[in-house]
Amino acid sequence: MKRIGHALLVLVTMGGALAGAAPATASPAPPPTLEFANPDSQALFGSAYAAALQNLLHTNTIGYDAKYDRTGLLDPATGIVRAGGGYAQPWTRDSSVNSWNATSLLNPALAKNTLWAVVDRDPAGALRVQQDDQQWDQVVWVTAAWHHYLVTGDRAFLEDAYRTAADTLAIREHATTAGFNATYGLFTGASFFNDGIAGYPAPPADATESVSTGSMPWPGVASGMYLSTNELYYAAYVNAANLAGELGRPETAGYRTKADALRTAINDRFWNPATGLYDYQLLADGRRGAFQEGTGLAFALLFGVANPAQAGSILSHARELPWGMPDTFPNWARYSDAQPGRHNAIVWPLVQGLWAKALAGQGETNAYAAETARLAKLAGANSGFWEIHNGTTGVVDGGWQRLGDTVKFHWGSEPDQTWSATAFLDMIHTGLFGLTFTGRGLSFTPHLPAGWGDVTLRNLRYRGATLTIALHGAGTTIRSVTVDGRAARAELPATLTGEHTVDITLTGAPAGDRDADGVPDDRDRCADTAGTAALAGCPDPAHLEAEDAHNAGGVKTNVNHTGYSGRAFLDGLWAQGASTAFTVHRPTTAPARGAITVRYANANGDTRTMTLSVDGQPLRQVGFPKVSDSWDAWGTTTFADVPLTGRDPVVTLSQGPGDTGAINLDWLEYR
Repeated sequence: MKRIGHALLVLVTMGGALAGAAPATASPAPPPTLEFANPDSQALFGSAYAAALQNLLHTNTIGYDAKYDRTGLLDPATGIVRAGGGYAQPWTRDSSVNSWNATSLLNPALAKNTLWAVVDRDPAGALRVQQDDQQWDQVVWVTAAWHHYLVTGDRAFLEDAYRTAADTLAIREHATTAGFNATYGLFTGASFFNDGIAGYPAPPADATESVSTGSMPWPGVASGMYLSTNELYYAAYVNAANLAGELGRPETAGYRTKADALRTAINDRFWNPATGLYDYQLLADGRRGAFQEGTGLAFALLFGVANPAQAGSILSHARELPWGMPDTFPNWARYSDAQPGRHNAIVWPLVQGLWAKALAGQGETNAYAAETARLAKLAGANSGFWEIHNGTTGVVDGGWQRLGDTVKFHWGSEPDQTWSATAFLDMIHTGLFGLTFTGRGLSFTPHLPAGWGDVTLRNLRYRGATLTIALHGAGTTIRSVTVDGRAARAELPATLTGEHTVDITLTGAPAGDRDADGVPDDRDRCADTAGTAALAGCPDPAHLEAEDAHNAGGVKTNVNHTGYSGRAFLDGLWAQGASTAFTVHRPTTAPARGAITVRYANANGDTRTMTLSVDGQPLRQVGFPKVSDSWDAWGTTTFADVPLTGRDPVVTLSQGPGDTGAINLDWLEYR
């Protein structure tokens, strides 16, 4: 089942709860913890990291299911990772991306099962990535498989993975649909994850999307050639060569030759000197599409398709939206900022993660930091990791698309998306700590931005070792490394066992002002949150927009009512456990008592109640009287005599036992 087709089911199931799923398989050992010395960094990044671990290792880990064990290679005692809320399947690209991003490191047995869950056998028993109706995305599995081997050193997996890679590439090379176009030296078929026609300009689409909501039924897409897909084939050939080479097989050279030829064709056919970027599409008739594809630009940097000059040009010319790197850009003529396409000028955390990984790999520390902060904020403001966000407002938004020749349809955005969560985990592991896996072991190329503060990753398991990794200072230049207190190089052997502590001191952080508030990052208490210089770069507590609060229990941003201020308002305060937390940055540490005013909407027939807490300690139940019969009407209420201590107290409104909740929130003021 495709993501584009599932949105209709969501409307019926109201969130797509996974009915009848087997119990989740718990992680075999406690997961890592991320600890920042800076409390603001801990609140932003540490909280997002913990939420991402919960998403991957609990919410989206389901039990073994025999229907996915078409190879006989799954371990019945180990679960698999599903695609996410509303998507019960593992899916080829989701299982591959999630294993590559995080699962192979955090739970190798779970990753291996998940990778085999999307592999089957042909009638003769040969292994191949499952042959479904999304032919073009099969080979991303090869890159995930090679990464899994580098992380784990699993030789038994290596042998089967190579056979799967070889058989799958052979199928795709000779396929008549989503196969190889010898005229151009490129592979045809849709772009990486754009299985909806909203991800394509006209042509190959038309102004009404009259053929299909999916992408492959459109002849121009099926026969067209797309940047990200061809880069994934290039990576598949490189990694098939790596798998073969590790096994000492003679096919190694042949795969490298094919990789070189494909890289040349990509650069000949897609690089556009006029834009300084790679084009997005090349139609079968030779027409080129000089549009920007987020995953395509990320893959060009990650896989080494771009040479150093091209990489520099990409970094200089790529366009981002306020909330991150968009899928495709700019808006097609049939869409707009007000109604962005589902796969057009809109932000998928999946794309953000790949782009951040690419930025870190290029040493772009401030740009990496900004993209990582955006995703952390999106998760914190929306009770976790969603599928798609509006790129201008950051609001949870599934985007727009036509249903044939009818009016545009506003799709849903699913919660608890695994590849959104693993995107953030990879931002931390690969970006911040610079974890790099080779056949020899684990090396470190960290990227610690100014203003984030010292950070420690504890209880990280790598093969036979359990690691504590601490970063000090800021920057990318390693000044010193110690392992268990002794001077060492920034690498560990694959044979290492036992518990070890790695301390890395960094220097050379570039000066910057990521949030553009006039306070340099190295002196900014809130380097990733726009505020006022009078409060050392933190938001003024006299007015805090609710969409910038940290939210949990289903609370999320929304714009489906009018009259709110800022980018959005908060809804979802509808059940016990729902909460919204505001950090009140103050210029003093002295204890004080003040008044808190909240702007809210309540169209219920009575006064609704919430619990007011400070720094996790409940103070009292507070009331929100009815404002109007309309949710578009807003009122204010003030709670006097609220005690605050410290520079950064946290004020929380939550629906606890005995509370009735069911209000919307717009802003909070402390005076």
